[in-house]
Amino acid sequence: MNNSNSPRLFEPLKIKSITFKNRIGVSPMCMYSSKDGFANNWHLVHLGTRASGGAGLVISEATAVSPEARITPDDLGIWKDEHVEKLKEITVFLEGQGSVPGIQLAHAGRKASTSSPWQGGKFLSENEGGWQPVAPSEIPFYDDNPEPEALNSEGVEKVISDFKEASKRAFLAGFKVLEIHAAHGYLLHQFLSPLSNHRTDNYGGSFENRIRLLLEVTRAVKENWPDDLPLFVRISATDWAAGGWNEEESVELAKRLKEEGVDVIDCSSGGLVPGVSIPVAKKYQVPFSEKIKKESGIMAAAVGLITTPQEAEEVLQQEQADIILLGRELLRNPYFPLEAAAALKAETPWPNQYLRAKRE
Repeated sequence: MNNSNSPRLFEPLKIKSITFKNRIGVSPMCMYSSKDGFANNWHLVHLGTRASGGAGLVISEATAVSPEARITPDDLGIWKDEHVEKLKEITVFLEGQGSVPGIQLAHAGRKASTSSPWQGGKFLSENEGGWQPVAPSEIPFYDDNPEPEALNSEGVEKVISDFKEASKRAFLAGFKVLEIHAAHGYLLHQFLSPLSNHRTDNYGGSFENRIRLLLEVTRAVKENWPDDLPLFVRISATDWAAGGWNEEESVELAKRLKEEGVDVIDCSSGGLVPGVSIPVAKKYQVPFSEKIKKESGIMAAAVGLITTPQEAEEVLQQEQADIILLGRELLRNPYFPLEAAAALKAETPWPNQYLRAKRE
């Protein structure tokens, strides 16, 4: 436990060549507000507001590495060079506010081709503007959904190549942190879990085979992602389902990812199968980040129902994580970091334009 009197939440954190001004990050949250994958002024204002609100790290939403990798037709994308220009405008603004810009690269797999949540979140046929989802095996997420297409060897190679090319564009767009999305029941998680992966080739069956695609994606990304910039991987530490991916496998995976040069494991959970019982409560996922951090020796990010400055500080003081990622709380209050600094009696820079509102 850290015995320092100063709040750890506002201690700088250095990872490779990047220094984060505090330990507060914006968790990736889909906005479902793009057309043809392009970022727009909604993304600029949404992400920019969290940066001006004081977050040390601002990670953009799950950003599709190919058109078929989208969850919905409205997802953000980075599968073509034309996507870079607006993303670059956003990263320049974020850095101008003292935040480190991050991006999460993602492939939805069998959870692709649905309408946005406020449009019902239902599966979209090709006639409705959808497309054919792909997966490790022909097992749909919902029983009444059409079967996804099981990826053949060429399809697997395409996924790896798409992540690799997306990482190059992410760097060109000015992002300084890259996160590979291997959680929440999306494609890379689908390969990890025996509940969704029934393959009999080198990508299915044993633990070694099920983690193979994520390791290969990580290596491919690193070919284009500079060695001096942080690399995160988000995982679901457990499927919350019998026979599924579990905490012990997560620890072993974290050890392998550390060997591959990954810096931080972003520790979430669930999302692979519907209808599971999740014991949602305050800080309910923090035990995962603590276990992974302590047993694998890698840095960990904690996320999930951390809603007060005191809760965030406690997680860090007890060395249960190195970074706190906030989602819904930063949707409710983009200025949480500024308010947290006041609550914890820490100093943090305010935007000059807002200084008149700062209470002494």
